[in-house]
Parts: sequence; C-alpha cells; structure tokens
Amino acid sequence: MELDSTEMQSVIRRLNRARGQLGGIVKMIEDERDCREIVTQLAAVSKAVDRAGFAVIATGLKECLTNPDGEEMDVDEMEKLFLSLA
Repeated sequence: MELDSTEMQSVIRRLNRARGQLGGIVKMIEDERDCREIVTQLAAVSKAVDRAGFAVIATGLKECLTNPDGEEMDVDEMEKLFLSLA
C-alpha cells in the first residue's frame, strides 16, 4: 500500500525533529550532562518516533477505508504492524 506523500509530510517533519533531538542527546552524553536531562530527552525522542509510527499506521488505515480497491492488507497484518510499535 502506498501512502499519500502529502499526508506523510507531517511524519517527515516529526522524524526530522527527532533526528535533531537524538543528535542533541548524543552531545549531552559526550558532555557528561545530568542523567535526568538525558533521560527526559530520550523519552521525548521515543514519544516522537512512536507518534510518527502511529501516524503512518493511521494514514494506512484511512487509505484502506477510502480506497478499498487498492492493495489488500488484512486485519491481522495491520494489527501486527500496530502492535510492533508497542
């Protein structure tokens, strides 16, 4: 199933921000910053990546509903994708 590139722009922006945050975390570790600050930033990156994954799945579900004649994806496959983010 192909996802609408227009709808994926927000996912790309979110992942680019997460990439920047991850680089900042590496720098924090190299600079021996406080553990609490590092963990806080790791949690933020983790949440951003999770939300990006959920957005991709939500877009895929919407595509399945609005374009049922497209490439088929069964419920079990979609559930497996969703649970892989847990």
